[in-house]
Amino acid sequence: MKIDAEKIKQLRKATGAGFLDCKNALEENNGDIDKAAEFLRKKGIANAVKKMSREANQGIIEPYIHPGAQLGVMVEVNCETDFVARTADFKELAHEIAMHIAIAAPKYVKREDVPEDILNKEREIYAEQLKNSGKPENVIEKIIEGKINKFYKEICLLEQEYARDNSMTIHDLIKSFIAKLGENITVRRFARFKIGEE
Repeated sequence: MKIDAEKIKQLRKATGAGFLDCKNALEENNGDIDKAAEFLRKKGIANAVKKMSREANQGIIEPYIHPGAQLGVMVEVNCETDFVARTADFKELAHEIAMHIAIAAPKYVKREDVPEDILNKEREIYAEQLKNSGKPENVIEKIIEGKINKFYKEICLLEQEYARDNSMTIHDLIKSFIAKLGENITVRRFARFKIGEE
């Protein structure tokens, strides 16, 4: 059945779960918001959002070397306990994130990490492109903000579409593992090395 965006929005607001989880829950429950919310709670995704505010000081550093040894990544993925850090599921998530970084080449973990001067430079470029468009100032502002959001999706790890499944972002992937493992999980930092690149 076709689920309208308004229902997805309502369910997201009620549960804090991701867009795709809400869409799937509504499809599973014939568009019934209350049943879908209950479905999400049972699945644990609604709780995952609450866990995201908890401290995550344990974890692992996951290395990934791309075949041919010309490209490598190290990523620090954190969780709340040493017990979870040692599980196969947590290691699988860290490996997936490292592999994604190798493929998608993000520059920052999250949008808050992007330096202000880089954002200002982007805004200047977009403003210059739209200068003679004849559009009103407020419309130009909205277009620039839209372009900045697109820019974040290109350079911030958490906002990038997951390389193996572009129906979800890396943030969604991490949230699904928070629901599965019952602990907050964060990516603290990463480094990507490619032969011949600074």
